Amino acid sequence: MNKTQFVKAIAEKTGFTIKDADAFVNAYADVVKETLVAGDKIQVVGFGSYEVKDVAEKQGVNPATGEKITIAACKKPVLKFSSALKDELNK
Repeated sequence: MNKTQFVKAIAEKTGFTIKDADAFVNAYADVVKETLVAGDKIQVVGFGSYEVKDVAEKQGVNPATGEKITIAACKKPVLKFSSALKDELNK
């Protein structure tokens, strides 16, 4: 499902216009991004939680040259789905 299809599904489910559903999806994405950048976690009961994990520096190998390289530490966004959603998927 792409964004256009997602917006249409939201509009159908809520009775929003396509324009309002698009504004909702954009606002939702903005709030998630702003919250994660601020270092906070978002929990949506029955769906999952968004958070940022710190990934430590590690050693790797350049596949083209075989040279050992250091991969810098970074932050990684993570979406953990709730057990309720996982159970629904596995029915």
